[in-house]
Amino acid sequence: MVPDTVAARYEYVGQAAASRSVEVRSQVTGVILARPYAEGTDVAKGTLLFRIDPTTYEAAYRSAQARLANADRNLARLKSLLALRAVAQKDVDDAQQAFDQARAAADQTRKDYEDTFVRAEISGRAGRAQLELGARVTGSADLLTTVEQVDPIYVNFSPSDEDMLALGRDIADGRLLLPPGQHALAVQVTLADGSLFAATGQLNFADLAVQPATGTLQLRAQLSNPHHVLLPGQFVRVRLLGLKRPRAILVPQRAVQQGLSGSFVYVVSDSGRVAARDVVATSWDGGSWLIEQGLQAGDRVVVDGVQKVTPGQPAKPVAYNPAADSAGADARDGASIARPAAPLRIRSRP
Repeated sequence: MVPDTVAARYEYVGQAAASRSVEVRSQVTGVILARPYAEGTDVAKGTLLFRIDPTTYEAAYRSAQARLANADRNLARLKSLLALRAVAQKDVDDAQQAFDQARAAADQTRKDYEDTFVRAEISGRAGRAQLELGARVTGSADLLTTVEQVDPIYVNFSPSDEDMLALGRDIADGRLLLPPGQHALAVQVTLADGSLFAATGQLNFADLAVQPATGTLQLRAQLSNPHHVLLPGQFVRVRLLGLKRPRAILVPQRAVQQGLSGSFVYVVSDSGRVAARDVVATSWDGGSWLIEQGLQAGDRVVVDGVQKVTPGQPAKPVAYNPAADSAGADARDGASIARPAAPLRIRSRP
């Protein structure tokens, strides 16, 4: 066996979520007169979604504007009389206060009138209308619809605290290498049908604490989603990219056997005899097992003919050609992975 640096595989189940989600509610009461948007379509920020009956609010706004204009004229008249010492300063102060109050009332009624136009606060996809035309909105307690931004989109996943502890130990001990100069890990998403999502994303959030109920740490990745292939609520598989495992020993899957005490392989000693050796196979990498314990550089492992060999039996080593295995593994894996130098293929000798 010849160790090499390979890509470490860390995969988790994740769920897509909108990067922004806003509940659309009305700040005023009234009957819904119009719903100009089409449900389930993309809308830009500021797009009119609902029109509330403005009759009462428009009348109040006009009345407030009239009072404001009258207060403005009265204040201007008293200021000119004050210059001629025809009125007292208190009269001007009272007129100024009345003007300020009228302006505040006009601002409030203008806001109420403008709130009859219910608009999208963000760009995104507008959902189903929760109230139909002609329904009466009683205020902000009534949900009208939801606008969700799905480009970019988030994918949430939650590794266990054991996984995170092992990851930290492997990095500290040098068994795992981080990408040089990369501040955030990249992620690759596999969809429910097994196909790879076109864009890779990056981790942009890690929770501050482990969830006590589940013993997991919530992580979040952000991905570009211009064609809305990913939708909120979809379940996907998330793979961390860029992590490398140095001095890794990989053996083909068929070389690893299962016994009562766990995994084992057959090796050929320097004397040319077969011996069984217990191993710890920790993860699967493109058709091969990553051997964490039990093998070291230079060991010769029986790949083919394991059903014909027994411990102590002499065997003749034959060079192993991994070309066919590697090609099939790359096709299944869907990505280019650093491969170790090929192990020896050992054919048993009866």
